[in-house]
This record gives sequence, C-alpha cells and structure tokens, in this order.
Amino acid sequence: MSNFAIGVDLGGTNLRIAAVDEQGALVEKVTLETKISLGRDHVISDMCGAIQRLTNKYTSSAAPLGIGVGVAGIIDMHTGYLRDSPNLPGPDYPVLAEIERRLKTTVILENDANTAALGEQWLGAARNYPDMAMITLGTGVGGALVLGGKIFHGMTGMAGEFGHTTIEPEGNPCGCGNRGCLEQYASATAVVRMAKEAIASGGAPGLASAVDSDARFSAESVYKLAIEGDADARGVFRRVGRALGIALATLVNSLNLPMHVIGGGVSSAWEAFSPAIFEELRQRSMVYAATAPADPMAPSQGAAVHGDPGSDRRTIITRALLGSDAGLYGAARLPMIAGTNR
Repeated sequence: MSNFAIGVDLGGTNLRIAAVDEQGALVEKVTLETKISLGRDHVISDMCGAIQRLTNKYTSSAAPLGIGVGVAGIIDMHTGYLRDSPNLPGPDYPVLAEIERRLKTTVILENDANTAALGEQWLGAARNYPDMAMITLGTGVGGALVLGGKIFHGMTGMAGEFGHTTIEPEGNPCGCGNRGCLEQYASATAVVRMAKEAIASGGAPGLASAVDSDARFSAESVYKLAIEGDADARGVFRRVGRALGIALATLVNSLNLPMHVIGGGVSSAWEAFSPAIFEELRQRSMVYAATAPADPMAPSQGAAVHGDPGSDRRTIITRALLGSDAGLYGAARLPMIAGTNR
C-alpha cells in the first residue's frame, strides 16, 4: 500500500471520512450520521474518533500524509474560524483549533465547494487541467477556482462565490441581502420555488398534480416530469440553464479559463438544463463564441484526454464526474499538495 491521506466531508446529513492513497485510490470510506442536534462539539468528537481509528488501521503498512477537512460555510483562512455554516450552526466557531486539539496534529480546513473542485481537478472531469472553475448546484449554489493546480482563495478565503452573482438585478430576494442571485435560479430550492410559481400562475397541470400526490415534492420530482416531456417542468430547467449561462458568460469573459465543471445534486438534471447554458453563452460571451467546441455537449472533450490542455484552446463546460465523492477526494488531496497550496 502506498502512502495515504485522510479526507473528510462534513455534510449536514452524513459525515464521511476516507483514506485515499497518493494515486487517488480509495482505501476505505466510513460514513456516520452528522448529529447536529447534539451540538458542534459532539459532531467534531465523532469525526475525530473516526479519523483516529481509520488512520491507526493503516499506519502499520503506509505513512499517513495528513488530514484534510471540507465543510460548508465561510472559513476565515487566517484564524481557522468557521462562520455561518449550515452543518455546524451557531456563532463563530474555532473549528480548526478544536479538531487539531483532539487529534494532536496539523489539519487543513477548507470550504466544501473548494474541496469538490480540487477533487474534480485531480481525478474527475477537469483532470489534467491545472486551471478550472466549478459551480456546485445543491440546496444553494457554491463555487470554486483552481488556478495552477491550487485552490484560489482570494483576500479573505471567499473567492468563488458564484452563487451570489447577480443574474436578475431586480429578481428574487436572496438570503445574502442581494436580489436576483444565481442561487435563486439554479439551486434545488430555486427549482421547487419556480415550479410552485408556475402552479400559482394558474397553469402547469402536471406540476400541480405532482405536488398534490407527492408530499416530498422536490427538484428531482420536477426533473422526472421534465424528462417525461412536461412543458412546464422543462421550462423550469430552461430557466436554470439560462441563469447558469449568464453567470458562466461573465466568468468566461473575465478569466478565460479552459475548463468549467458543473457539480452538485442538481447537476444530475444536466440534459434538461445544459442546452440553455450553451445558447446563452454563445449570445453573451464573445470569448466563448470564439473558443466553443464543435459539439459542446460531447461527454469527452478537450486535450485533457491527451494530458496536454495547453495544446487545445477550447472553452469546456461540462458535468462533474465524481458525484458526491468529489469533496472527499479533494479533502484528501489537500495534505498531499500542502507544500505548494499555501
């Protein structure tokens, strides 16, 4: 067995800890319930106990390279404080110090969208692309930038907040205080809201029937109707794609990156919303229009296949490949590149 690192994905429902070797092979993964109701200290104790058990299991045959932890929320990269996290709710919390105190070792703490992007850049859709951007579509919308193979944090660690890019200047109010954010048009929450707005307008009989018959009506419910051909459900996802296209046009024009990856749970509806992305991009981004692939929907594109992204200067927009494990692999990758990532 080669040397390994521990990666942690601290989610709101599940706490996942994995040992991953230097080649990216998953050695072992442990999944626990995230018992938020018992308090932050309990969640951190559960996590640290699982990390210690998994590390001790393999240290006799390989050297541990370190520990990376991905968590939702705003992280102060200088102090290790976690601010405004849905998975560890409460006032500012010295999460990094608490983890290191329990484990008695150095830990790298990172935002979960950043770890997902790093995972996709290492082993997923952006493999062999040192420069890439990722947008994650879940309950909200997150984002991240990887430049030169390293996470780009910006001045305070808040770079990549693509979910709060303005799409509609006078649009739907957002929890951040702005109006018309991408998060209000491309998240799972937004899909459900837009579906219910369509019902309230007096039309959308298919959506109305689905709401009446399904107490757990969700973005997935809307997607199922869309792929069955329901016009109103398809219209909801056209709005998702349009919003993403507008946001991506600004990103492409601003940074001219070769690779943009769309991940998160809502990305499973890729075929329902991606045509609208490319339609908007061609209209709104001169950079994209000049560098678009002949078939932007093709599943395998660009020079990453050949290991030389610099030889093929096209702008790729594609779906993530690693699913919910992207953040887990990215978290494990953090200590492997710690010398170059800080």
